[in-house]
Amino acid sequence: MEIIKNFRDLLKNVDGKERSARRAVLLAVADGIKAAQPGNLFKHKVARKGDSLRLIDRALNLNKFEEILVLGAGKASVGMYQALRPLIENKLAGGVLIVPRGEEKKVHGGKVQFIGAGHPIPDEDGEKGARRILQMARSASANSLVICLISGGGSALMPSPVEGLTLKDKAYVTNLLLKSGANIEEVNTVRKHLSGIKGGRLAEACGAATVVTLILSDVVGDPVHSIASGPTAPDPTSFKEALAVLERRGIWSSAPTSVRKRLLAGAAGKVKETPKPGSGVFRRVTNLMIGSNLDACLAARESLRKLEFDVLLLTTHLEGEARHIGTVLGSLAQSADRYGLPLKRRAAVVVGGETTVTVCGHGSGGRNQELVLSASMKMASLRGVAMASVGTDGIDGPTDAAGAVVDGKTVSRSKVIGLSVEDYLSENDSYHFFERLGDLVFTGPTGTNVQDISVLAMV
Repeated sequence: MEIIKNFRDLLKNVDGKERSARRAVLLAVADGIKAAQPGNLFKHKVARKGDSLRLIDRALNLNKFEEILVLGAGKASVGMYQALRPLIENKLAGGVLIVPRGEEKKVHGGKVQFIGAGHPIPDEDGEKGARRILQMARSASANSLVICLISGGGSALMPSPVEGLTLKDKAYVTNLLLKSGANIEEVNTVRKHLSGIKGGRLAEACGAATVVTLILSDVVGDPVHSIASGPTAPDPTSFKEALAVLERRGIWSSAPTSVRKRLLAGAAGKVKETPKPGSGVFRRVTNLMIGSNLDACLAARESLRKLEFDVLLLTTHLEGEARHIGTVLGSLAQSADRYGLPLKRRAAVVVGGETTVTVCGHGSGGRNQELVLSASMKMASLRGVAMASVGTDGIDGPTDAAGAVVDGKTVSRSKVIGLSVEDYLSENDSYHFFERLGDLVFTGPTGTNVQDISVLAMV
């Protein structure tokens, strides 16, 4: 399967050393995404031997359970289920998985119901799915094994507004948070305190059942409590912290009245908190990390090493404003070109994580597109240098692109057709800039979600 749909077209836009550099970064990105797909991750971390199900470094005796239920939500749910299903089918009694709309059509038959729902703004189908998940969780007994499949996107796909809130209220405050530049931890801190399923509530609903949650992380640092808002994890955040997020991001007064009332009541101790670390709710719950950004970055590094690059995997914890990160990464190319530091050519840098964009303009784009657009100014006129940045889920912001690619000729090519990098940055309109240049990277939904990968190469 070709990960980058327009790979050949992206190479046609330049020639010489720039084409070689582009080819390297695009291959590295594609190999990173491929490594993070559930089927590949499960091969190394989940296996069945007789009646024993091996999960990373532990094993479950399936004879102890009368039935297995599969519950969860996320962008990687389809792939995770397809990898898991052959290992548990003889005991599988049923389940519900909520996936991005359209993905439910990829699975046919079987005992697990797939529900397509909205992302990143939650919708009624997701709410119905969450209600069905909670019903099935509450039906589990002490002889049940509940396997939860959780990946990025699960927060939006599995909305369960608490009493007094509507789905519209949740969708509105989510949209406010996304546009404010709030990072994923901040967004999920709020979501957990407006939900009946997140922040450990799903584990609570499973009662005496044994719960094993397999997780693909889309959050920097892989905090289990924040991935998909931690439906089966202890929640270390509080109502007071959720309230503080809205105030810090300047959207408290814009939030729906019902949301403010809920958070104020919780902060005053009038509403029950989410289950905390040490709670008996988690006595029979195990959360296991099956994949993360590290898997993707290591594969990207190996891809570049095979092409005989000297590679620096700089970090898998990248955070901050996308345009500022782009400036820093672009300056690495300048330094390498001028001084041979931190690496001499033939060199490459891999970074992973997830940046944010504080929307001030009226354009369209995503964090990866904005990152490389900013980097292109630092890379202007450098020979044999290219950078690509993509979301591993294939979706960069509210666009159909996974990200974009730039090189030392991006700025000069844009000037020829009357484009100004500065103007497009000020309008947060990176999508239309790269659309004009033909430098958007398209993958479509990849079936995984382990944050973003940015790769810089100097041939």
